[in-house]
Amino acid sequence: MTSLPETASPTPLITQAASQAQDPHARYSANENVGDAVPAGRVAPRGLDPRQALAKRSLDLVGATFGLLFLAPLLGMTALVIALIDGRPVLFWQDRAGLDGRPFRIAKFRTMRVGADEQRAELRAFNEVEGAASFKMTDDPRITRLGRILRRTSIDELPQLWNVLLGEMSLVGPRPHPFDDVAGYADWHHGRFAVKPGITGSWQISSRRETDFDKWVELDLEYIANWSFRRDVEILLGTIPALLRAEGR
Repeated sequence: MTSLPETASPTPLITQAASQAQDPHARYSANENVGDAVPAGRVAPRGLDPRQALAKRSLDLVGATFGLLFLAPLLGMTALVIALIDGRPVLFWQDRAGLDGRPFRIAKFRTMRVGADEQRAELRAFNEVEGAASFKMTDDPRITRLGRILRRTSIDELPQLWNVLLGEMSLVGPRPHPFDDVAGYADWHHGRFAVKPGITGSWQISSRRETDFDKWVELDLEYIANWSFRRDVEILLGTIPALLRAEGR
């Protein structure tokens, strides 16, 4: 596998991202100089034009509304089980980088011990993703027994339908990262901020066990550059068998 490209010194974007990790309310321009920083053979995305954005938003509104109504019993039951077994809070809120790198509060069902986020830095030595731009750990000790079930089935992500309804996320798009992950981005990785982050995306249905972050970003940039309404529908349909395989972590 290829490793993340090295840089001689921190770029302004990474410096700004690191600052953002400490101050999640500060804003930075994620797409600044992205085109110049994209390595040969990779496409710098321009985002969606107004008609494409309207079509995508229409799908998001219909899908999120239907999803929240149809899944309401499952959402309620999950919240009750978490409260009974692991206690409160039921939901976990975290600042993530959204469209153009702007911060928003993502919602998830809580799958870790309370205060687990404070241990991220010390556990990074066990990161299974190449580079410092994402954090995945199969046997993360912070995850509760119930949390492992919720993660394998991706039920923990369902509250993000609310983020979609609010316009902070899309049903399909690059997965949003915490700002301490964004601080590890290479310049060209910021191209994934050209669209709203999604609940599911290309890598979730084709490369969920891939450990090379560059490969994830390449899939994201290809998705953005070749976006179509039909493509979003295909990814949504492809997400169903991916969920049934229960490969989340």
